Amino acid sequence: MEAALVARSGVSFTAIPAAGVHGVGLRALPGNLVRLARGTLAARRILANFRPDVLLFTGGYVAAPMALAGSSVPALVFCPDIEPGLALKFLGRFAHTIAVTTPASKQYFPAKKTLVVTGYPLRPDLAGWERARARAHFSLRDDLPVVLVTGGSKGAQTINRALQAALPQLLAAVQVLHLSGSTDWAAVQSARAGLPAHLANRYHAYEFLYEEMGAALASADLAVSRAGASTLGEYPCFGLPAILVPYPYAWRYQKVNAAYLQDHGAARLLPDAEMPEKLLPLILELTGDPQKLASMGQAMQALARPNAAAEIADLVRRLAPREKERIQ
Repeated sequence: MEAALVARSGVSFTAIPAAGVHGVGLRALPGNLVRLARGTLAARRILANFRPDVLLFTGGYVAAPMALAGSSVPALVFCPDIEPGLALKFLGRFAHTIAVTTPASKQYFPAKKTLVVTGYPLRPDLAGWERARARAHFSLRDDLPVVLVTGGSKGAQTINRALQAALPQLLAAVQVLHLSGSTDWAAVQSARAGLPAHLANRYHAYEFLYEEMGAALASADLAVSRAGASTLGEYPCFGLPAILVPYPYAWRYQKVNAAYLQDHGAARLLPDAEMPEKLLPLILELTGDPQKLASMGQAMQALARPNAAAEIADLVRRLAPREKERIQ
């Protein structure tokens, strides 16, 4: 997935072998260790050719070989989620500086490490949309609330299925902008085809959005999504209240993210197992209470850190030896 996204941005990309070692079976562990060893050798070759001044890590086991091979190079670790995964905790040992999205992340790292709260970096094109133009782009009406439902690149099957079951009742009260992902796209198209015409006009379904993602966020009155790290940056940027459904099979990172936003009055946490029966009434409850939505939106907006990308870039520059010499 990352390779395709980087290619769209016109940035060169080189992959290295890697595999996880935590939670894998004994039969898979030896092969994964061999892949990590190969990855470390590949990382050494990349370092020799590219000769970086700084390494920037954002987590994942794929970063471990580079951290091992580049232990002598100044390193910055960025922790996107509130709670770091095992890979990020491991990478933190090699880091000269650790950037975190929220102050709540500080409890997960050693006190002796230099931690800087930067916020979550966003693509600059996201903020280039204002609501009226964004809604016109999707042919959305102004007299009905807009609910954005999204589940990431592959989609969130539990969310998609719960939404499909609720569509007839939901579309009687709101408009839905649905980003289904690839896995359930055929089922989504079939569900839309089965709607009466007056309801189908309120259901705007897409497999993916790239450049228009900012328009989708700017259009919405309420979001329904998983609680990945991007929710800590994108939703505050737009002051967009949310119903967050943490992915239940990824340790507890998404639950911690969702709980943080809920504790600040900016979101509601809905467990994945309760989706089928509670999604519809919760959406109708919130969209039917404009004052509550406005209050949640203000609480979400208060968490925004719009200069996160620039702050992280500044940390990278300050770690570069040549930059340190210039500053001195």
